[in-house]
Amino acid sequence: MKKEEKNQIIDSLVEQLNTNNNFYLTDTSGLNVEITNKLRRLCFKRNVKLLVVKNTLLKKAMERTNKDFDSLYDSLEGATSIMFSDSGNVPAKLIKEFRKTAPKPIIKAAFAEESCFVGENLLEVLINIKSKKELVADIIYMLQSPAKNVISALQSSSHKIAGIVKTLSEKN
Repeated sequence: MKKEEKNQIIDSLVEQLNTNNNFYLTDTSGLNVEITNKLRRLCFKRNVKLLVVKNTLLKKAMERTNKDFDSLYDSLEGATSIMFSDSGNVPAKLIKEFRKTAPKPIIKAAFAEESCFVGENLLEVLINIKSKKELVADIIYMLQSPAKNVISALQSSSHKIAGIVKTLSEKN
């Protein structure tokens, strides 16, 4: 591969790393063509971009970004595929589902919601990660609940007060 081609690949990876806050480094080596195609189709359906990358080019791309990927560098050994996603937990759910029928992909590391995760043993943790949008929605819901309770209490109280006033006016 010529130096120009390598630089184009690195530039492309830098752009993707800068624009995606969620990606997984996985090992898909040893999968036959049929299983690999099934994995690619599932990734496409879930809006996950799957790329096979050279470790040296990916490391150079990581070094050129403004993000701190130092803890991920040790994971760049052997065959590496990278999965880009808009959500931090979608690739983990996809991997768990896919591994019911195949032994791989195996998670080497992940960068999800601006945090680094290293190791296959964190699959369940990654599945349970909530995106920023989900967290904001949860907070809004929690803030709305007390307000709704207060409003409903005030509304029911006004009916009670109106009933008491009406009863008292009728007695006089």
